[in-house]
Amino acid sequence: MDLPVMPPVKPMLAKSVAKIPPGMQYEAKWDGFRAIVFRDGSDLEIGSRTGKPLTRYFPELVAALLERLPERCVLDGEIVIAREGRLDFDALTERIHPAASRVRTLAERTPASFVAFDVLALGDESLMNAPMTDRRARLAEALSGATPPVHLAPSTTDAELAQTWFEQYEGAGLDGVIAKPFDLRYRENERLMFKIKHERTADCVVAGYRFHKSGPVVGSLLLGLYDDAGVLQHVGVCAAFTMKRRTELIAELEPLRLKSAEDHPWAAWTDESAHEKARLPGATSRWTGKKDLSWVPLEPRLVAEVAYEHMENGARFRHTARFRRWRPDRTPESCTYAQLEEPVRYDLADVLG
Repeated sequence: MDLPVMPPVKPMLAKSVAKIPPGMQYEAKWDGFRAIVFRDGSDLEIGSRTGKPLTRYFPELVAALLERLPERCVLDGEIVIAREGRLDFDALTERIHPAASRVRTLAERTPASFVAFDVLALGDESLMNAPMTDRRARLAEALSGATPPVHLAPSTTDAELAQTWFEQYEGAGLDGVIAKPFDLRYRENERLMFKIKHERTADCVVAGYRFHKSGPVVGSLLLGLYDDAGVLQHVGVCAAFTMKRRTELIAELEPLRLKSAEDHPWAAWTDESAHEKARLPGATSRWTGKKDLSWVPLEPRLVAEVAYEHMENGARFRHTARFRRWRPDRTPESCTYAQLEEPVRYDLADVLG
């Protein structure tokens, strides 16, 4: 492979803002695996956000990209999987598997798509220093004949339309909106774009915590919600405390600390089979590896209001939630899934045209 932009490349990033800024180009924010695709003739490599290759996990996508991309190019985009008209991140994470036979099976069962939204090189020309508007025009021309599963990400310069996308596209599983300055050059690993993401709040039961990697202070609080059967399900964690606050939380939570998880709603967390029937903390995966998943059980009496972006399959927080405040006026039993706002369904096909 001999391209004007060679792997590994760390993609350009975005910083969070509260509102859609005026006077920019707008795109939907996809909820998948960020990927840089390098093609040089018959050679093709897919690099992850960290620069590690994803190529072996998506053989069906490699074949599609070789058929549909220009002979020599470097594209920035997102690998996604759609089910029933919306993005399915769970199905995407399952694709990262060490067994080649499993990779082949999943490639047939849950085929992936690639949504391109930037171009870093075409032919022998690097476009890293070209303004964003020029790169977008070159990308649109290069993918003018592309067919699924390769897509050109929709874009607009109309802020009102971007606001409509922000409100509607969540129903198809998208994350929000990305805003890009017109003169933006491509800069690796720098937060020069802007992302506007959905944020909601929920009152959750605090049923445990994990220690911080730096020592005996709180790293994250384990959150739960009661389902229709009255079972406390683990829905995620909240973190992002200052070190001073992490230390204070140890003392504040000590009166609720249990000697063991024996009488806790999540007592079966060490039983691997129990994770198939309920949401419990401590489930291992290809992502957690050898990470310490142990936790300190608390009497499930405290209620915290947390901010979250959206739910994954309606069962858990897609990302780490952010602590807002304690809710002494709420009882743990009142913290149910019923409080969560569900976005109106929107067909992903209407997003991609």
